[in-house]
Amino acid sequence: MIEVYIDGAAAGDPGPSGAGIFLKAAGQVERYSIPLGINNNHEAEYRAMEKALEICLEKHYKVVSVRSDSSAVVRAVEKRFAKKEPYKTILEHILGMAGQFDLFFIKWIPSSENKTADGLARLAIQKQIRQGDENE
Repeated sequence: MIEVYIDGAAAGDPGPSGAGIFLKAAGQVERYSIPLGINNNHEAEYRAMEKALEICLEKHYKVVSVRSDSSAVVRAVEKRFAKKEPYKTILEHILGMAGQFDLFFIKWIPSSENKTADGLARLAIQKQIRQGDENE
């Protein structure tokens, strides 16, 4: 089983955003810090989940357990429902990917247990801001 810790963050509402993804399996760890463009914090959380599942599918993982400190994302996945766009469309993509695993779990965790993913998300924002400065 692969443990996937995710976090999305945005510097502004909306603003530059990033996904932090921390994977743990059989003593191995992988860290991803992915700039996401301009989003609000909630959209960044959904997009972090989306990116994490894309990575897990690319790596052909079969049993995936996701942990997130976003109660909104965890609740939406558990209930298979999001009311508003763009969350509804992103959730549909997430659920489609989740259905491709042999087993898929999602669990809410407190932010204090998600510091690695949070740091990676913040690093992704900084990467994006620096890239923007270089393009000006």
